[in-house]
Amino acid sequence: MRRIFTHIVRGARLIGQIALAFMVLTICYDALLRYVFSAPTSWSLEINTFLIIYVAVMAAADVQRTDSHIRITFFVDNAPAVIKRITRAIIAIAGIAFAGIMTWRGFLMAYQAWDYGERVSSSFGTPTVVPYSLLPLGFGMLALQFFFELLDVIFWPDHTDGSDPQKLQEV
Repeated sequence: MRRIFTHIVRGARLIGQIALAFMVLTICYDALLRYVFSAPTSWSLEINTFLIIYVAVMAAADVQRTDSHIRITFFVDNAPAVIKRITRAIIAIAGIAFAGIMTWRGFLMAYQAWDYGERVSSSFGTPTVVPYSLLPLGFGMLALQFFFELLDVIFWPDHTDGSDPQKLQEV
């Protein structure tokens, strides 16, 4: 199951990288049209708003999986192995709780947007269920990643820090 999950979050990361490159191009295109030709696009802001949600939320599980986020580890690095293990367990439990709540609330938002037929008030009129559905998907994957990390803490206690050389080579 973890292998399938790893492929899914890698795919989400790749799509996020493509989305980020697309955002750069469309923002530059919109800026060029706006300031050179005084004719801004009507779609660039809306599309890029949805894409930034995707990039931030859908890539979170892969960032957590590869331990690529910014953190302060001074105290944990200097702590005994048992404290490191307890700290990892507390972080995993807190991460599961936070991501679980965000998944639940995101699902409610997406369902209500679908049920009421909400749309963005723009020329596209995009249904808001589209960006709202990214929240439960992304945070659900993040909760699952934290759950895998909690299993690692429980069943592989010798692995006390996040510096798995194999994981770092996958990046």
